Amino acid sequence: MGHNNRPIQGSRAFWPRKRAVSPVAHIKTWPDGGQAPKIQGFAGYKAGMTHAHIVDYRPTSTTSGQEVVMPVTIVEVPPMRVAAVRAYTLTPYGLKTKTEVWAEKLDKDLANRVNLPKKPSAEAWKEIEGGFEDLRVLIHTVPDKVTGVDGKVPELMEYRIGGGDVKARLEFSKKILGKDVDVSDCLKEGDMVDAIAVTTGYGFQGRIKRFGAKLLAHKNSKRRRNIGTQGPWHPNFVTSTIPQTGQHGFQQRTEYNKRILKVGENGQEITPRGGFPHYGIVRNKYVMFHGSLPGPVKRLIRFRDAVRYTAGVTIEKPQISYVSTQSKQGA
Repeated sequence: MGHNNRPIQGSRAFWPRKRAVSPVAHIKTWPDGGQAPKIQGFAGYKAGMTHAHIVDYRPTSTTSGQEVVMPVTIVEVPPMRVAAVRAYTLTPYGLKTKTEVWAEKLDKDLANRVNLPKKPSAEAWKEIEGGFEDLRVLIHTVPDKVTGVDGKVPELMEYRIGGGDVKARLEFSKKILGKDVDVSDCLKEGDMVDAIAVTTGYGFQGRIKRFGAKLLAHKNSKRRRNIGTQGPWHPNFVTSTIPQTGQHGFQQRTEYNKRILKVGENGQEITPRGGFPHYGIVRNKYVMFHGSLPGPVKRLIRFRDAVRYTAGVTIEKPQISYVSTQSKQGA
C-alpha cells in the first residue's frame, strides 16, 4: 500500500524553542554592498523606549507629511574595535575560512579568550591577496566605554565588508585593522536595517503562556491550564505540533526593516529625568529607532543592512521636533 505524503501540519514557526547558546546574536546572511566599501552593520546596547514628535515619513500612511507621536527605542552605541580580518573561500560545502589576520595589539581580556593563529601577518595578508570569496572583520566591544552595562569581558562578533570591488575592500580592511570604528561609519539617519537580538527569557513555562492555548472550560474538573488532548491513538505518539511545556524566551529573533530616525552625539539630550529604568544615563553616542526592538534593557543588539527592503522613497533625514525626556521611573 502506498504511503500518503503530506506537509507537516501545525505551526512550525520559531522551532525548536530552546535557549540561545549565547546572549550575543549571530548573523548568517548578509546583503550585497553599495558603491564604496564599508562595514555592513554595528552593535549597541538597548537603553529603553520613549516617544517623539516626528513628521510622518511613510508615503502610504494616512498621516503622511503630518507631525505624529511615534514610539522610539534608544540604543547606546559606543565605539567598537576591529580585532581581525577574516577571508573566506568558496567550497562545495559553502564558505570556509581561508585565513585570518589579527591586530598586533589586542585587549588583554580578549587575548585570554581567543586562540590566535600562528601564521605571521605578512604571510596571511599575502594569502588573502591571492584571492578570496568574501571578506569580513571581527569586531569587539570596548567595556571601558560602556556606561549602563556591567561586564569587563569584550563581546566578539563578525561583520561583513561590503561594497566596492575586491581591491577596494582589501585596502579598506587593512586601513581599519586594530582601530576603533564609530557608528557613523556604518549607519546613517534614514537607513533601514535589521535588528538581531536574543529576546527576554522567562524560563520554564506552561502551555498557556508559551503557546497561547485556550483555557479549558469550567466543566473540566481536573485541569484548567492544560490542553484537551495530546493526540489520537493512531499515530500512537505525541507529535511535535502539540503545545508542550518548556523554555519560553531567550531565543534569537530578527526584526526586519527598522528605520533609523536619528544618530545622536550627546546621549544626555534624550535621557529621561532619573535615567532610563534599569539602565541609567546614556553617555555615548546613541541611535534612535522607530518602534520597538527585541530583547530586554542592556541586551546587546546587532544591526545589519536590510536584506528584505525594496528601496522606495529615499529618506535623507526624518524631521524630529520633540523627544520626551519625562521620567520613566514610575512607568
